[in-house]
Amino acid sequence: MSSHEDDHDELVAYSFASHEFDAVPAQRAREWMVKTGGSFANRCLPLLMANESGWWLLNRHAFTATWNGGPRRSDTELQFDDDARPDGTQASSLFGYGILTWGTGCVFRTPPGVDLLVRGPANLPKDGVAALEGLVEADWIEVPFTVSWKLTRPGLPVRFEQGEPFAMVVPQGRRDLERYRPTVRPLTDAPELLATVRRWTERGEREQIRTFAAEHVPDIGGPEWDGTYLRGATSDGSPAEDHRVRRELQPFTSAEERSAQ
Repeated sequence: MSSHEDDHDELVAYSFASHEFDAVPAQRAREWMVKTGGSFANRCLPLLMANESGWWLLNRHAFTATWNGGPRRSDTELQFDDDARPDGTQASSLFGYGILTWGTGCVFRTPPGVDLLVRGPANLPKDGVAALEGLVEADWIEVPFTVSWKLTRPGLPVRFEQGEPFAMVVPQGRRDLERYRPTVRPLTDAPELLATVRRWTERGEREQIRTFAAEHVPDIGGPEWDGTYLRGATSDGSPAEDHRVRRELQPFTSAEERSAQ
């Protein structure tokens, strides 16, 4: 095992004793991607990697929400399948305006200088509702944060099943984005990169993609689908450095389980 594999940071969820904590590493598969012709969407490695880039928080109580378009809390009706008493994690109309809000039932703690990007599950669209994103300074926050979605179509019942992900949490260095200095330069400033782009164009890969998208079928007809990015191969066939095709996130475990490993 290499040294960097031994160097782990801790992401802790301090769960209230009265609450169950339901969280799992985000799943790679998406039903809509599988259902594309020949599952062609599964050839898109950037989508697949984004799908599993975080941890899902799971909905504990199945319900249907309907918003009438008004601003009041009572303008959103939530009908739960069970009659369980509210436990702080059930969705509610806390803010009005068709906003659904979940409690997490825990206080997250990240290493110093690491925020927690809280968003909806990646590449998992849902009709009539959109996840709202937040950035939480989880290295010092002392209370649980909430997660919200915005209903977008008045009159449309929107369903959330038990066990369905309602949030995706992604640790992010607090100043990671600010350290970048965005710059625009002509491609001619990078002769080696220009040469690879020309080789890509000459192979006709752009036309392959266009044909593929237009026909929505796995067999493009014409040149075989190249798939160099998926394989991590550069234009001259040499392997790209540090190429990955999967993420291997650790599940949340108790301290006892962790010490036994």
